Amino acid sequence: MSQPRKPAPARKTKPGLPRRLALLALAAAVIAAGAWAWLQRGDEGGEGAWRTTVVERGDIRVVISATGTLSATSTVVIGSQISGQVTDVLVDFNDQVRKGQLIARIDPSSYQAQIDQGNAQVASARAALAQAEATLRNAELDHRRKAGLGERQLVARSDVDLARSALDQARAQVASARAQIRQQAASLQTTQVNLDRTEIRSPVDGVVLTRTIEPGQTVAASLQAPELFTIAEDLGKMQIELAVDEADIGQVAEGQAVTFTVDAFADRRFRGEVRQVRLSATDTNNVITYPVVVSVDNGDGTLLPGLTVNAEIEVSHRDDVLLASNAALRYKPSDAQAAALQAPPVRAGGGAVEGLARLAGTMELTAAQREAFDAAIAQIRQRAEARRAAAPQGGGSVFGGGGGGMRVIGPGAGDGNIQAQMRQRMLQRYRQDFAAFRDSLDAGQRQRWDRELVALAGARYAPVYKLVDDRPRAAMVRIGASDGSNTEISGEVAEGDILITGERADP
Repeated sequence: MSQPRKPAPARKTKPGLPRRLALLALAAAVIAAGAWAWLQRGDEGGEGAWRTTVVERGDIRVVISATGTLSATSTVVIGSQISGQVTDVLVDFNDQVRKGQLIARIDPSSYQAQIDQGNAQVASARAALAQAEATLRNAELDHRRKAGLGERQLVARSDVDLARSALDQARAQVASARAQIRQQAASLQTTQVNLDRTEIRSPVDGVVLTRTIEPGQTVAASLQAPELFTIAEDLGKMQIELAVDEADIGQVAEGQAVTFTVDAFADRRFRGEVRQVRLSATDTNNVITYPVVVSVDNGDGTLLPGLTVNAEIEVSHRDDVLLASNAALRYKPSDAQAAALQAPPVRAGGGAVEGLARLAGTMELTAAQREAFDAAIAQIRQRAEARRAAAPQGGGSVFGGGGGGMRVIGPGAGDGNIQAQMRQRMLQRYRQDFAAFRDSLDAGQRQRWDRELVALAGARYAPVYKLVDDRPRAAMVRIGASDGSNTEISGEVAEGDILITGERADP
């Protein structure tokens, strides 16, 4: 019998490399989780429940985009006033031509024949005149002779009358012959004009843009003159006719700067200037556009007629102003966050009065003028305090200010007609309040005051929410130019202020 096998001795195991790697991975995960929590804590401490943006100082450029086509400032279409066969074409595309230069010729043979015929008719009429004049001289002699005999009663009275009648007829024939000569001469002149028109000449200095005829071709000028050439008078001065949308046309005015590009020179930007805003609206698929003519200097000859243009009309350009993201102007706190807002100190008169005070501070007023201004401001503030005291408690906005003349934009701002009426009433009230102060100004100061007063009356205001000491605080700002992303603001803000643009969602 065979002996049973002994079991193999068990192997001893010892901690190896995989276990150490697992421990290291666990430690790294713990460290990463701690770092992430620390960063999240830092973020919460810096921004909390708000999304924010910073008020910056910079330049803002407001433009209107439009498309159009380049063309010569003056383009002349040359046609033919007569019919006939073209015998010569003396210019081609892009040729430079001078005023009066012969550029084409129509067969003149038929008109030359008419000239010869007209000369013959004039000669015939002149011969008829000579014959009539001879008859007239004979009639005059006969009448003179018979009139003398009649006085001595040597001839009958009827013979004298017949002689006088023959004299009158001779004179009429002379007049008719002379009229016939003038008629034939006029007909000859007309034929000569048509003969001259067989030579087509350029009416201006310029460049040939198009040519629609070839030698041997027949042109027929029956109802309208056929177009033979198109000549651009001066390609050094060109124009663009832009199609501007009706929503933007109110901002366009003569003299505004225009920048544009063309696909042929995509790496270059060209400049022009608005020369004319035309009133002839165009309706294309219920889209109303207005033509705006832009003058362009093309002294180097780079631009070509017919190029499609993508243009930007600069309607406003503000330098070194405070800029805020449009998101900050659109932000409106939720009901949950409204209670956390810190209302700013209410200022009687609001932003408009503050704007007038800033304007007065830059006008170098005399002591008497300053006293008149302060009296008007005190009157406005007293009226505002009285109105605020009479208002029901808790029923107003933190931006009320009482008689501040603010035009708040955004939801609930009111109908446009109502806003216009409010601006008009506010302007009239300010003119009454500052009438004595205005009378104390000189002509230059008065002009500036009137201009700024109208601007402030039409100014727009909007609420923004600043983050101060990690707490939101409401503020009212005046709205200026906007480029679609950023907007010019002024008022209760300064460069570097943090504005709220939204609320962070709860995790």
